[in-house]
Amino acid sequence: MTDRDFVTTCLREIFERNGYEDPDKITQRDFEHISAEIAAKTTILISVATLKRLMQGRFARLPQTATLNAISQYLGYNNWQDYKMAVRERVGAKSKVEAVKPGTPSVETIRAYPLRRAIPLALLFAACLLLLIGYSVIRPTDPGYDKASFSFRKTTGNDIPNTVVFSYNIDEVNADSFFIQQSWDRNRRVRVHKNQYTLTDTYYEPGYHTAKLIANDSIIMTAGVSIPTDGWFFYSKRNFFDSIPQYITTRGMPGDGTLSLTPSELSAANTIERYYYYLYISSEARGDADNFRFRARVKVEPLGTAPCPFVVPEVFTENGGMYVKATLKGCTGESLAQFGENFQDGRVTDLSSLGTDVRNWMDIEMVCEERVATVYYDGEAVFTLSYNRPAGKLAGLGFISNGLCKVDFVELSSSNGLVFYSDDFELPN
Repeated sequence: MTDRDFVTTCLREIFERNGYEDPDKITQRDFEHISAEIAAKTTILISVATLKRLMQGRFARLPQTATLNAISQYLGYNNWQDYKMAVRERVGAKSKVEAVKPGTPSVETIRAYPLRRAIPLALLFAACLLLLIGYSVIRPTDPGYDKASFSFRKTTGNDIPNTVVFSYNIDEVNADSFFIQQSWDRNRRVRVHKNQYTLTDTYYEPGYHTAKLIANDSIIMTAGVSIPTDGWFFYSKRNFFDSIPQYITTRGMPGDGTLSLTPSELSAANTIERYYYYLYISSEARGDADNFRFRARVKVEPLGTAPCPFVVPEVFTENGGMYVKATLKGCTGESLAQFGENFQDGRVTDLSSLGTDVRNWMDIEMVCEERVATVYYDGEAVFTLSYNRPAGKLAGLGFISNGLCKVDFVELSSSNGLVFYSDDFELPN
């Protein structure tokens, strides 16, 4: 069997297990159902378009390892290699058994055979028996993911930093290695072990963090850890992947009708030439994050000699962030965009439409309708991206920049009429 044969065989077995025996009669709704089934069992979402293409064998190279592991784990195997090994053994055992059938003599004939003929025949039957026994031994073992438990408690209320105690039980899960990952950041992955049930970790940044319990490379359970802010919270990091930020003490309202930091505040915090974060995280997730409208009027005042000033407006949801990185037209190779599970990087995707002079005041808007997001600059649509994984509820909003980001107005609302946050930052009389 070729790799293409293994993929199509695996998918057909998944569809047959769900009652779809005729590949020619599978409908769009059926593919959607299977996509949801795989995601529910493995936490890996495979799009309908990808399922169709793989089912029909229309691919020049193998899918990503995560996709292959997901379809094999759905059938109860540990990973893609385990599935291929089991199928090879299954096919080999079947062919050997079938090869015996045409020449298999009756019991009476065997009794009449001379001893020199009976011995090879007995050896052949013994070989077939061993093959069948071997197949029964290598059949996939239930990984036992449903036997795991995973929970947490915050020991410091909503303070920042925040200490979180994770409780877990993986004693009955079949895997070689286990990890707890604090959030999206793989660098915050800590190895855990059987017969141990507690891990204490520190969250240094506010936000709605999805902690993960991982067996080998599979996410088997998640927990939403909300670290809200009391109003706007400001901090900086030397780079995006720094684990420990530097907090900036300020109200963020310098008196000019904007939300902003001032050069003196940055100098006092010794944070020149860094990434600056303005975050507002609610204590309660609300609204529909698959249908929202985010509007803001912003600009960036560059610091130092940074050649590519940028601003990242972001909407935080229960299941991740929604954002675009706006920067100068000559810098869009550094642009980024993410909505739901769909992430795009300007280095390998043409994101030139996100280029604009962020040093001037601009109106930026992100509108999401039924998991289709559209970005507007000064009222003109410049970018569209769709996604499949539900985003959950709205959890917060924020801005990231490498300069002094100034916000004149911001509003986040759900399409059902709920205003999550709105402020024009005008000082009261």
